[in-house]
Amino acid sequence: MSKKNKISRSSGFTLIELLVVVAVIGILAGVGIVAYTGYIDSTKRKSAENALMQLGLGQTEYYSDNSEYYASSGTGSTCTPDDTTTGNVETALVAGNELFSDELGYQACAVTDNTSLYFLVAKEKNGTCTVTFNGSKQTIVSRVGC
Repeated sequence: MSKKNKISRSSGFTLIELLVVVAVIGILAGVGIVAYTGYIDSTKRKSAENALMQLGLGQTEYYSDNSEYYASSGTGSTCTPDDTTTGNVETALVAGNELFSDELGYQACAVTDNTSLYFLVAKEKNGTCTVTFNGSKQTIVSRVGC
């Protein structure tokens, strides 16, 4: 046999094999990004819930000093959080400590219907998640849109 008749094979990957690997990596990355985004959202929501619980402790202290609960807006069982109510609640109940930072992405407000019941509400700035803390039960009572 002469050298011309020998079939040479080169080692390496074919174009199809490379495309399949790239497709699999793309699918895994897509799934990973969705899972990571969900993880971040749930972590922020949990941080907002913890901040509401800290505000609840602040309400207890405020009540012991003033014989009434602090309300940032109106009366009843619901309020609309914004930057102003968030700052006012933090100033009145936790001495201005910034529980609801811009990175958290939530705003808060406090409302009371009488001297024995109050609610704290945290709402996502650019979303639909609203978390409500019931002062008489000392627990999170609702999560809407989360």
